[in-house]
Order: sequence, then structure tokens, then C-alpha cells
Amino acid sequence: MKKTYSAKPSEVERKWYVVDASETTLGRLSTEIANILTGKNKPMFTKHIDCGDFVIVLNSDKLVVTGQKMDDKMYYRHSGYPGGLKEATLKEVISKDSTKAIQKSVKGMLPVNKLRAERLKRLKVYKNGEHMHQAQTPIVLNLKKGAK
Repeated sequence: MKKTYSAKPSEVERKWYVVDASETTLGRLSTEIANILTGKNKPMFTKHIDCGDFVIVLNSDKLVVTGQKMDDKMYYRHSGYPGGLKEATLKEVISKDSTKAIQKSVKGMLPVNKLRAERLKRLKVYKNGEHMHQAQTPIVLNLKKGAK
């Protein structure tokens, strides 16, 4: 009789991946990153166990979006006081800190549960093409359109 496999936290082996943000659009980049952080790219994926890997995102300053999203996409936050609604366009967010746009996009694509914060800690975003994780020997992911 076959049994359903369920991963155990002690069996999880974490890999490191490098992704270039200038290769593909923000949405496609974020979905791929979210799948890697949750571990859905692994055959041992189990919903209630954190099986995901580390992801390093480079060149967040060269973020690619289609259409008029730079001017039309709005980010909202509220201070909690009356009249405390703040809004900013994607262009303003990128000019202030380009890493925040990618982090916020990936955060929105992760499931809202107890594992979300721990998964987001494994996302490392850098503005330029350099990172300090060479010792982990990260695997380069090619997310260019049409690449396999």
C-alpha cells in the first residue's frame, strides 16, 4: 500500500538562486520568486512545512514593467490617523528604494500564514549586479522570455 509523502523540517535542504530583475517583468519575476520561496518547485513540497530556498535578486534599479504601470500603479499606506492615507506611484517607490517594489510584490504573492515572514527573510534584493553571497554558490536562474 502506498502512503502519501509528507516532508519533515529536518529533511529540507535549502539551495540559493540568483535572479536578474532586468531580464523579465515585475509580475513574472515575482511569481517565480514566490514559487521558489514556498518550495513549489520541489517534488517534496508540503503545504505546512517551509521547504523553500533562498533567492537573491540583482539589478532592482533596472526593474521592467509593461504599459503605463510606472505612472499608474499606486502604493497605499495609512498612518492610522484621520486623513493619514499616503500614496506613491511605482516610479516614486523605485526612485526612493527600488528593492521595496520587488519585496512588496513578492510579499503579495506569498500565502498569508505563519510561514510568510520566514519565507520573506530568505529573499535578498540588491540594487546593482553585486551581492555578498558567493560563498553559498548560488545557482543562476534564467527568466528571460522564451528561455528554458
